Amino acid sequence: EHEVCIREFAPNAFKELPKVGPNGEWDPSPEDLKGRVDLREGYRVCSIDPPGCKDIDDALHVRPLGNGRTEVGVHIADVTHFVHPNSTLDEEARFRGTSVYLVQKRIDMLPSLLTTDLCSLRGKVDRLAFSVIWTLDDDAEIVDVKFHRSVIRSVAAMTYGQAQGIIDDETDNTELAQDLRKMREITRKLRARRTAAGALTLASPEVRFELDSETHDPIDVRAYELKETNAMVEEMMLLANCTVAKHIHQHFPHCSMLRRHPSPPQSNFEPLRKVAEALGFKLESQSNKSLAASLDLMHVPGNPMANKLLRILATRAMSQAVYFASGDVSSSADFLHYGLAAPTYTHFTSPIRRYADVVVHRLLAASIGLSGLPDDLNNTAGVKEVANGINHRHRMAQFAGRASTELHAHVFFKDKVSEEQAFVMRLRRNGVIVLIPKYGLEVPVFLSKKGEPCRYKLSADGMALSADNKHIRVLDRLPVRLSVETHGNHRTNLKVELVEGSSATLETSTVESGEGAAGKVESGGKKGGAKRASEDGGGGGTPKKKAKKGK
Repeated sequence: EHEVCIREFAPNAFKELPKVGPNGEWDPSPEDLKGRVDLREGYRVCSIDPPGCKDIDDALHVRPLGNGRTEVGVHIADVTHFVHPNSTLDEEARFRGTSVYLVQKRIDMLPSLLTTDLCSLRGKVDRLAFSVIWTLDDDAEIVDVKFHRSVIRSVAAMTYGQAQGIIDDETDNTELAQDLRKMREITRKLRARRTAAGALTLASPEVRFELDSETHDPIDVRAYELKETNAMVEEMMLLANCTVAKHIHQHFPHCSMLRRHPSPPQSNFEPLRKVAEALGFKLESQSNKSLAASLDLMHVPGNPMANKLLRILATRAMSQAVYFASGDVSSSADFLHYGLAAPTYTHFTSPIRRYADVVVHRLLAASIGLSGLPDDLNNTAGVKEVANGINHRHRMAQFAGRASTELHAHVFFKDKVSEEQAFVMRLRRNGVIVLIPKYGLEVPVFLSKKGEPCRYKLSADGMALSADNKHIRVLDRLPVRLSVETHGNHRTNLKVELVEGSSATLETSTVESGEGAAGKVESGGKKGGAKRASEDGGGGGTPKKKAKKGK
């Protein structure tokens, strides 16, 4: 489904993997360390990831240099040390394009020995990395930057919650706590500078499922809570991606693998503009900076969710972020990443799960004289072909992830009834689309049964449905009751009923058990579930992993 490759890796791919001990143990050999900068001593490298993360592809360090200078490092798993150009492993990774993250499993781009062990930057073990190390001044401005192949030993592999707890514990004055607080201070400055340049803060309904350890059925689901440590790590990854993008483009102006997020056409903002005007706000969308400023002003008294809902609508207006060959775009002005307000951008920080990052690692290595440039990356046409393939696989992975979320939501509501608050996101002549934040569900629903006329009438401006002195407007809060009905042919439908004095019953379209809830409301229902904000500010980009840091 969605062209996701689930077959086993080719036998020759396993033959190319390094030999490990009888219990899976592996340490870099002297040959592996040749030419690397040793960062194992004197550097408190650490990683911060979601709970249960095994494919740790990034780690960080910070240390004071004196005279108002600070050294900051981002260390990324050196996947290309193990995956050589045109090898079977490389062909497998290129074909897959990306790892696919479903609710109950991860479909890896590379064999698990690499993704969760030899490449994963786990704590307390020696691992090979590609490092970007900056010298920053007191204003977090870059004074100097260096690129190294390195060997690191992470002192701590933390979750976002653990790192946040250390930062917030005022009694914790360990060196690690001081490092994390310094990193927070620096990344706040970096984020403020990006925001001032026009970077957007968008939103999407993200949820986490808790699965039964035996049946793998969902037993709980809740909205994913972002902590400041999420933003802290994201900011460091964005700095690394921007820095590498600028560097490789300077060295390979015609064959760099970059990522752009085109400015959306103004027509994309019309749905958001109509909602904003109905609430008494004026949307300014001439630039990313004016859009960001407008969204910051849109707060509705008595509805604390309104601003987030408006940002979700803004996310829907975004164009798709895509990979491209630098020589395939006529002007560097078109390199712009609109969501991040970045003039040049790429993906460097997740080579365990994205083939684009593998390509960028090879470009970076060639630019600093560590290796030659593979033939297929030595011209615009070759990089364009790779980029097009990755873009396609990336979209398919998105669709698969959304379908998995919808399927598990369906299973979760089977044999249970839940009453929750929902918010109206869109109106149609025969129904509405509501977002239920607790479950991250955006459900197309009907206001009348099939074949019967709808007693609700849509206003001329499309901003209200009215019937019998009842009115439904965009962003209205609606109490709803959710349940799943199963029919004799094993088909199910998610039933959503208005609560508190309403006799109207809203139902999604019927979908087969095991399929995504892909309902349709007056041709306005969106298949594939709620559109998610991109990990890098683009419309619909894939998150690093389920509920993982935005990179």
